[in-house]
Amino acid sequence: MENIYRNCYCGELRKTDEGKTVKVAGWVNSIRNLGSLVFMTLRDETGLVQIISEDAKEFSTLTKESTVSITGIVRLRSDVNPNMKTGDIEILLKDLTVLGKCLNTLPFEINRSKEASEETRLKYRYLDLRNPLVHDKILKRIEVINFLRETMRSLNFTEIATPIITASSPEGARDFVIPSRNYKGKFYALPQAPQIYKQLLMVSGFNRYFQIAPCFRDEDCRADRTLEFYQLDFEMSFATEEDVYEVGEKVFYDTFSKFSNKKVSPRPFRRIPYKEAMEKYGSDKPDLRNPLIIEDITNIFSNTEFKGFQNKKVVAIKVDSIDKPNSFYKKCEDFIKEKGAEGLAYLKYQEDKLNGSIVKFLSNKEIEGLIKKFNLKNGNVLFILADNKNVLKYAGLLRTKLGTELDLIANDCFEFCIINDFPMYEYNEEDKKWDFGHNPFSMPKGGLEALESDDIENIVAYQYDFVCNGCEMASGAVRNHDIEIMKKAFAIAGYDEEVIKNKFRSLYTAFQYGAPPHAGMAPGIDRIIMLLTDEENLREVQVFPPNVSGMDLLMGSPNTLDEKQLRELHIKVRD
Repeated sequence: MENIYRNCYCGELRKTDEGKTVKVAGWVNSIRNLGSLVFMTLRDETGLVQIISEDAKEFSTLTKESTVSITGIVRLRSDVNPNMKTGDIEILLKDLTVLGKCLNTLPFEINRSKEASEETRLKYRYLDLRNPLVHDKILKRIEVINFLRETMRSLNFTEIATPIITASSPEGARDFVIPSRNYKGKFYALPQAPQIYKQLLMVSGFNRYFQIAPCFRDEDCRADRTLEFYQLDFEMSFATEEDVYEVGEKVFYDTFSKFSNKKVSPRPFRRIPYKEAMEKYGSDKPDLRNPLIIEDITNIFSNTEFKGFQNKKVVAIKVDSIDKPNSFYKKCEDFIKEKGAEGLAYLKYQEDKLNGSIVKFLSNKEIEGLIKKFNLKNGNVLFILADNKNVLKYAGLLRTKLGTELDLIANDCFEFCIINDFPMYEYNEEDKKWDFGHNPFSMPKGGLEALESDDIENIVAYQYDFVCNGCEMASGAVRNHDIEIMKKAFAIAGYDEEVIKNKFRSLYTAFQYGAPPHAGMAPGIDRIIMLLTDEENLREVQVFPPNVSGMDLLMGSPNTLDEKQLRELHIKVRD
């Protein structure tokens, strides 16, 4: 009696199946008709298998990407294909059944879909996802999420789903709002994050909470940001920031070690205060694979006669050696000017002396100061920037540019760090007021006493970001659970107690019934997958993403509502 595997997958067949009659189903990947012989490859989620037939009639009307069922006998191939998992066997066709015929011309070749425009790929995303290169990234995403769930459960976290329909909140990005049918003129909102809910869970007596949380923000899309994204949201009661660090380090280290062959920075991850990160790297999400460091050299030019440096903060980046033509330096100068800087100076140390267009404007003391500060050796190059306000930002952009252009960045590793001690507030020049610099629900270091000082600029919060290879991977904080501290914190940002009562009614009330100290963070799922799959575009690791303009070309959204729907929602569309 023949041995038939009714549920055999294409990519699972091996030499050990020789002589067996099997049944497989999938998509027609390719057809090669040689007249006396027809070769076909069949594809399913597990891989490809070659089918061979001596009857060309069965294939006369068959089209690529049709779905078929094949029954046949497994035999060894004489010409082994090392690029296929099933490359040492093939199936001799006995029976073919067409299950779903592909009737239309394909908008792109499936195995070359990534060469098509993003607009076309997203419009036909279900075809794009058939490409194994695209498909496998989604499968990896699922594996990672399952691993994250297992990890959190092993750490005694309880998975709890929080509501998707909630109230609009005044802080953060724009909300997606939902008009209410039953309450005229009132609106629900989609959550930007489960922030308030997870804090309320701590007040509710849950010890450790987590969920794979969908978040929605009505803001412009870009390579690493879209309208809907997912995060591993977790919170811990009676916890300090070190407790959160320990969990975050385990989550990131274990996940990146398991799903990548690259080196992962050992635990504990390096802690870098926000101020140090800005001074040394010009960014609060520094790429530590880049060896270049920004140095403050303002003191060297404190009494300078060079007008370009007078009364400005002056910084420099030292590069050991550069084997590039002069056009490279011009390219760097044009780049930094495009970003808003006034200019860029560069000095080369050659034949035991500094050379460059600005050397003639510098005093001997300033030249000696630079040589001593950087311990300059022949071949070294200094890039110098000066500005009153944004010099660190410009230097950070230049640091990244140089690291990339000079191939200084180590691509074989994941370098993690924790940026902490973020400023509680930042001054809004346009509105002439203090705004929250990060999360408004964070606890200020020093508590109420710090808030009552006049030194608002230097108030830091128990806020922290996990950063990897120049990407913000997670953001978190020790939460403000004290109602008096919360009132003062919001007052500095221009929100009186009535605003807190109305906009954050749940927290305002709950914190008056004995709230525990609590802390947490939220690693970004999409960015984790991006790094693990070496993708630079978040849309490559989401199943059905919108395009860069925020439009869903597959489903045709956003779309219009008919007059009946608008009336039910009490909405009138203005021209």
